[in-house]
Amino acid sequence: MKKIMSICVAVFILTACSPTIGSEEWCAVMKEKPKGDWTATEAKDFTKHCIF
Repeated sequence: MKKIMSICVAVFILTACSPTIGSEEWCAVMKEKPKGDWTATEAKDFTKHCIF
């Protein structure tokens, strides 16, 4: 039970630290990420929030 709880807490902490889509921080992270690793949704969001 402790192992499951530890995993849940770790996932919560790691996902809570990611920048909000469309924020300046998110755009900067996406600019550093190789374009080949982007998902279709990430590419659409980047175009919508960071270019236009």
